[in-house]
Amino acid sequence: MKSNLILPTGKISQIRGKCISLIGNDIDTDRIIPARFLKCVNFDSLGKFVFEDDRKTLKGMHPLDLEENKDASILIVNSNFGCGSSREHAPQALMRWGIKGIIGESFAEIFYSNCIAIGIPCFTLSKKSIQVLQKKNNNKILFLEIDLKNSIAKSKNLILDLGIKESTKKMFLSGDWDATSNLLKNSSLVEKKLKELPYIRFNAES
Repeated sequence: MKSNLILPTGKISQIRGKCISLIGNDIDTDRIIPARFLKCVNFDSLGKFVFEDDRKTLKGMHPLDLEENKDASILIVNSNFGCGSSREHAPQALMRWGIKGIIGESFAEIFYSNCIAIGIPCFTLSKKSIQVLQKKNNNKILFLEIDLKNSIAKSKNLILDLGIKESTKKMFLSGDWDATSNLLKNSSLVEKKLKELPYIRFNAES
């Protein structure tokens, strides 16, 4: 995990940051976080192991290891990103590396859902638009400002209409994606429901 990383909570309406591109279709969850790291007790250390095997193979030339990408927070990917096993460790590892949002051609459904559950919005763009973004990003540092309410991404000379499910957008704008915060916020309702459950009362009396 990056030392200054703040994990998302509550409403998310904007994401601003530097982009980092990973080129290739069907990048699966085993590449994102290899299986040997799934035995962790919590997710805190996963950021340093994201794409571990790919990075070793490329010997410091992987996009995540390049100095200009060290503080990037918006990931640009191609099609079917996050396919393979349903491990929630994959988006957790990306988030702990520093990723706050992902823009891609398409995403594996379970990976997409796992991203929503931890506060990483995933947006879609056409293949051509993704290639334009990746080319710009490879030629120079690219900063984007993402406006979730209007589903657009802006840079200096670029405005992109992003695809995102309406239901997903509402969850981020309202904060309903954040199940833990919602549970804590409604703790009085939880206690009330506990008191109404006959088997809980029975156990307490016994």
